[in-house]
Amino acid sequence: MKYTLGVDFGGGASKATLLSQEGKVCAENTVEYPTDYPQPGYAEQDPENWYRAVRENIAAVLKKSGVDASDIAALCLDAATHTAVVCDKDFHVLRPSIYWTDCRSTEECRFLRENYHELILKTAYHYVDTIWTLPQLMWIKNHQPELWAKTEKILFAKDYVRYRLTGEYCTDEIEAQGSMLFDCRTMTWSKELCDLIGLDTAKLPALKKPTDVIGAVTEAAAADTGLKAGTPVICGATDTVMEVFAAGAVKKGQMTLKLATAGRICVITDRAYPDRDLINYSHIADGLWYPGTATKACASSYRWYRDTFGESYKELDAGAKEVPLGCEGLMYHPYLNGELTPYADPLLRGSFTGIRAGHTKAHFSRAVLEGVAFSMLDCLTALKKSGVACGTRATAIGGGTQSPLWRQITSDMLGIELVCVKNSDSSFGSAMLAGVAAGFFESPEDAVARCSQIVSVTKPNPENTEKYAEMFAQYKKIHDALAPIYHEM
Repeated sequence: MKYTLGVDFGGGASKATLLSQEGKVCAENTVEYPTDYPQPGYAEQDPENWYRAVRENIAAVLKKSGVDASDIAALCLDAATHTAVVCDKDFHVLRPSIYWTDCRSTEECRFLRENYHELILKTAYHYVDTIWTLPQLMWIKNHQPELWAKTEKILFAKDYVRYRLTGEYCTDEIEAQGSMLFDCRTMTWSKELCDLIGLDTAKLPALKKPTDVIGAVTEAAAADTGLKAGTPVICGATDTVMEVFAAGAVKKGQMTLKLATAGRICVITDRAYPDRDLINYSHIADGLWYPGTATKACASSYRWYRDTFGESYKELDAGAKEVPLGCEGLMYHPYLNGELTPYADPLLRGSFTGIRAGHTKAHFSRAVLEGVAFSMLDCLTALKKSGVACGTRATAIGGGTQSPLWRQITSDMLGIELVCVKNSDSSFGSAMLAGVAAGFFESPEDAVARCSQIVSVTKPNPENTEKYAEMFAQYKKIHDALAPIYHEM
């Protein structure tokens, strides 16, 4: 029996999944790591923690499964986009990586929007915001010029870890689309965009296809991880496309809804939709794209709430379930780190509004769940306004989908069916993609047919959908009233 290994690097942890050639999960393991917040609005991660996590994860799944390392046919990594690792000529890391939730590059974004908005949108297919690598690198150039002068190599999160495993310096086209340094029309690095920060395109990694075998595990990496030296490593891609793939969305018209660190709604299309409110990436399936919308603080809102006010998710859900729809007038806006769709505004802040003496902790718990779902409704509305055809059924992915209550609230809020599959996380998608590269599966479609299994379907309550639609108007008015105040703070 042969196997593939997929490893994901998420917002707070790395997960590894070992998949057999028959499409069965044989072992999983997760290793956490911190995000540092050195100043308000900043968010950074140490790339060394990613490498520590991959070492521990691989060793753990091999031990749990009892699989011999020589039976691993291929390894694939994925990670969140935008997270650049700046290195010197010898690939020594020069500073912690600016994570995509970081908002420090607000002024750089303002400069780029005022002077280069049309160029960037038509080239990179995206609206300038603090999540993108271009303004983040501009911030480094403006505020840390001595460090910028030493920068000779720029990698992205998974590509840095893969470099440590193989010694190969490359990235995939989907990852590159998340940098705002890439020409989505020609599928090449854009000299025009790189010139905005004086970056030589020679300092950027070579471009590969996600299924390309780019190298093999080195002797040193084998000693670190327990893998066999010479194990093939494929290029891989981003965490979201791996989730979309794992969820089974490989055909035009299919849709995914993600309740994770960030919330996303993605629709599979046959073209990109350049628009201020949309995030456009190509799919691993040839000829397809998955334009989508995003809310910054989705499951991270609930995690913040849990960590700040206590109790487990199960206990919080139990209390929230007893609170009536609408939380008796209490509303939460999940703008803990600004917001993406539909505002593209890093200055927004989170809020609870409508608090009264009769509200209990359970009311606040449910308000968080409903507030995030309102933001997802904002996302769905923006997709429709941009001309993307949205169906009435989506595959729900991400850690937040483990809550039946949150699934039902979201289904009611959006008025769509939510389908959950047995395995839908990014590491599973990466293991599937490694299986395609290794010849276990004939195509992405074949991988889905053999690996994906529906475990639940949540249907919307039409009466609740109507009630939430009325409340949504209030939700929007509260944003409109508070946004000018946040801009002055």
